[in-house]
Amino acid sequence: MCGITGIFQRNGQPVNPDGLIRMTRTLLHRGPDEEGYFVNASPSASLEREGIPIHFLPEPAPLAAGWVGLGHRRLSIIDLKSGQQPLSNEDGSIWIAFNGEIYNFQELAAELKGRGHQFRTNSDTETIVHAYEEYGERCVEKFRGMFAFALWDNRRQELFIARDRLGKKPLYYALEDSRFLFASEIKAILDYQDVPRTLNMQALSDYLSLLYIPAPQSIFTSVCKLPAAHYAVITATACTITQYWDLSFEPDGHRSSEQIQEGLLEILQDATRMRMISEVPLGAFLSGGVDSSAVVACMSKVSREPVKTNAIAFPYARYDESVYARDIAKRFGTDHQEFLVEPDAVSVIEKLAWHYDEPFADPSAVPTYYVSKMTRDRVTVALSGDGGDENFAGYRRYYFDCLEQRIRGLLPDSIRRSLFGTLGFLYPKADYLPQMFRAKTLLSNIARDPAEAYCFSMSAFKEEDKRRLLKPEILHALQGYRTDDLFKDLYRKAPAVDHLSKIQYIDIKTYLAEEILTKVDRASMAVSLEVRCPILDHRLMEYAAGIPSDMKLAGKDGKHIFKQALSRYLPAETLWREKMGFSMPVKEWFRRDLKDYLHACAVDGPATHKYLNRSHLESMYHQHVSGRRDWTAELWAVLMLNLWDRNYSGDSH
Repeated sequence: MCGITGIFQRNGQPVNPDGLIRMTRTLLHRGPDEEGYFVNASPSASLEREGIPIHFLPEPAPLAAGWVGLGHRRLSIIDLKSGQQPLSNEDGSIWIAFNGEIYNFQELAAELKGRGHQFRTNSDTETIVHAYEEYGERCVEKFRGMFAFALWDNRRQELFIARDRLGKKPLYYALEDSRFLFASEIKAILDYQDVPRTLNMQALSDYLSLLYIPAPQSIFTSVCKLPAAHYAVITATACTITQYWDLSFEPDGHRSSEQIQEGLLEILQDATRMRMISEVPLGAFLSGGVDSSAVVACMSKVSREPVKTNAIAFPYARYDESVYARDIAKRFGTDHQEFLVEPDAVSVIEKLAWHYDEPFADPSAVPTYYVSKMTRDRVTVALSGDGGDENFAGYRRYYFDCLEQRIRGLLPDSIRRSLFGTLGFLYPKADYLPQMFRAKTLLSNIARDPAEAYCFSMSAFKEEDKRRLLKPEILHALQGYRTDDLFKDLYRKAPAVDHLSKIQYIDIKTYLAEEILTKVDRASMAVSLEVRCPILDHRLMEYAAGIPSDMKLAGKDGKHIFKQALSRYLPAETLWREKMGFSMPVKEWFRRDLKDYLHACAVDGPATHKYLNRSHLESMYHQHVSGRRDWTAELWAVLMLNLWDRNYSGDSH
């Protein structure tokens, strides 16, 4: 795994090599083993003096397309001896900086050698270069893996950047008339000269609702995310972005349940085997849930020695799955270890706020960091179980959302909106009651359209909450912008016929790509650990998308067909026990151990004074600490906004 950076001076001015070095070294944590550079300009004395690996091409014709520089930080995984980057083709006309892994690179390399391409290394990086020579921009369709790369084509004077289908590897860019900057993380772009740090108000609004910022926006107006499954071609005069893949939900009703289960296990085993190719030590995250247990089971079938598994424990039983992880470790004879996360461990959030670059408010980033850190002490690569819930409808919210949709279908719109809208408004917000009596969201959602209702369920701060929380000048700047418009657009465009598939599609495009995968990438890269996700293999996802929805969500049971298939590998108590999720006891800590820290950093933090209504936030704080209301998600979001502001606000630079 690696970090990549680059500069394309579209106005013909030379690249600033010192700026390129500074950008690249900002990503030291992503690639601690080596660094390298490519510049298509005259050799730089500063680079030569430091003895850094660097490659040069002759200067292009004046103002023909501009100059380019690529930077790379390497975490060595495959081809340790000759896989240094940036790397070129045979004649040096094409150069690449690559972050990720192409799992089918050996198969592709054999195909390309058969077409006459000459290879100098055994790396997957060189396979991308030759695939681009052979297939052009559509080369991305050949790759089975996780990737973000930038490729300079000196003959065409074009920069070609691409991101994998699911967005496992990040890629940010800043497009200006005179230059194009890109990097694996925003902080590297900001470290280049004169990049503005103006706050993106729409992104702030999205963050307060979703707890992350969906692509293509970032928290800065000057920086964008290249969306998952997209590539871009940048020239001196244009930037063209193209989507090259999408997930289509087309149920195949001709296969029996047994046939589907056999196919699932075959693809999952193959996807796991491919992700175990490594020249460095390899292990796995093990929560004790269905998905991580399935991956460990598949790994154990092909590993010649005990799989190194790693788990997190909590001092509160309702959050602690470590006993289940131990059961699976014993079943498969793994080399297992655990780490206990206690309240003082939350101090790491200040470090994580720097790593995430944007406000990011999933508390499970903390245990993800700790399990990554513990894992990195023993291995360089770990496999995870991410993706099972999105592929096979495993989240509990899917059942409730589908129930709401069935009720909508029974009622005329006029009655549904007026009756249930009124009931939802009048019904008390009763966080203190058992789950079955908390019907406010259910009643309110029946009155809403499907996509708007799903966004409401997924949101921390609802639209009406944000009107009370945000300062008037921020609300004015938003000009009526609503986060649920994103969900409505995806729901309308989803290549699916049934409601469950449409909301799965929304989750895959938003929650999975920009929350789950961002969380894992930054937390693992903070300790230089590569994480691979077999259940997010795109062929497995395409297969899963073809399974009828009633086989995924059977009554209240999510992941039904997946669990049935895994019954050959895993015990019933793993498959059918109640889902816990990977979460922390933040609610309890905010009421006891961390209440003073929360008040100082969130209620009285710098971002609060700039953007939020402090008196409203103070009221929320006291309601939570007293136990009258549960504002855990909202208060965590405000806390992380303030910690981000300390690191990245233009006020501090």
